[in-house]
Amino acid sequence: MNDFQEIADRVEIEALRGEFTDAAMMRDRARLAALFTPDGVLRMPNVPVELIGREEIRTGGERLQSQWDFFVQNSHPGTIRIDGDTATGRTYMQEIARLRDGRSGLNFAIYHDTYRRTPEGWKFAERVYEVRYADTTPLGGSAPGPDARASGSDKAGEVGRAPGAGEADASATGAADDFSAPASAERLDRAIAALRANGFTAELLDDAAAARARVKDLIPEGAGVFTGASETLRLSGIVQDIETGDRYQAIRPRVLKMDRATESDRIRRLVATPDVFVASVAAVTETGSLVIASGSGSQLPASAGGAARAIWVVGAQKVVPDLSTALRRVEEHALSLETARAQAAYGQPSAVNRLLVLNAEPKPGCGTVLLLREAIGF
Repeated sequence: MNDFQEIADRVEIEALRGEFTDAAMMRDRARLAALFTPDGVLRMPNVPVELIGREEIRTGGERLQSQWDFFVQNSHPGTIRIDGDTATGRTYMQEIARLRDGRSGLNFAIYHDTYRRTPEGWKFAERVYEVRYADTTPLGGSAPGPDARASGSDKAGEVGRAPGAGEADASATGAADDFSAPASAERLDRAIAALRANGFTAELLDDAAAARARVKDLIPEGAGVFTGASETLRLSGIVQDIETGDRYQAIRPRVLKMDRATESDRIRRLVATPDVFVASVAAVTETGSLVIASGSGSQLPASAGGAARAIWVVGAQKVVPDLSTALRRVEEHALSLETARAQAAYGQPSAVNRLLVLNAEPKPGCGTVLLLREAIGF
């Protein structure tokens, strides 16, 4: 092997190790699993965990990561020894984490690696995680945000005091200026569990990028797709994915070109009964209900059951304790933002002329909620 090839191999292996840390930090289990060979193994004897094959690594990672309140992993390059189409190496780790049960700690560890060259590039054939130092002293710091634990009194960290730490969850108090704050991990979990109990398919995703990729997975090519007017869909890029190109039969661009006077009946049927309806909602309750507000009502039939399948992409700030708080969120928060948008776009304010509350999904598999850990949209 020439020197240039070995340099290229080292660069690719180092990138592979960096990709692992990024996928772990971003909670992208599918990407993390794809970094392994199909028969790759992830071993953590100190946990203890042994995951064999990409599917076990993906689902095992989901189980581990579902326990996190927060997790930070720093990786430091170690050795790489290349021998043809295989290589070995070590990566040195420093990690801090807090689990949802309150346990926390700091550790230093080593990944003992075996790599294999594949048609897809270098992959992990095996990663063995060895803890060298563990400190379970409760962490004094916090993750930024309204639900983080305070790190000290009379400091900036006080704004992040956690529920149960002496103050109520701020976004559960109903204050209007709290309706833009992302819900805590515990409240997101409660909403997901309640939605599933009520018959919805509900998934908790990290961010808008993850939702954008998931929507592509959920919609078959060639489907007739109607996108609701939504800042969430616009900001995430989902509208662009659906309404440009020829992957789907996008309904909204089509109806915008139709004559309202002569084709109103055709427009009504197109938007009411698409193959797939993709939109957002004004609020999700921790009891598992969706609240949708509309000025014209044109988008409500698809959500109410007219679409063969509906997908709602929802930011974490839209989670509220109950229906009464959801209605306040509509009136006190979302309406003013939508009015500003409508005034700029159409020269007239918005109004809450129609309200739809979905308390359950009677047809399993027809309604999917993609709930994000980050705030996006109104």
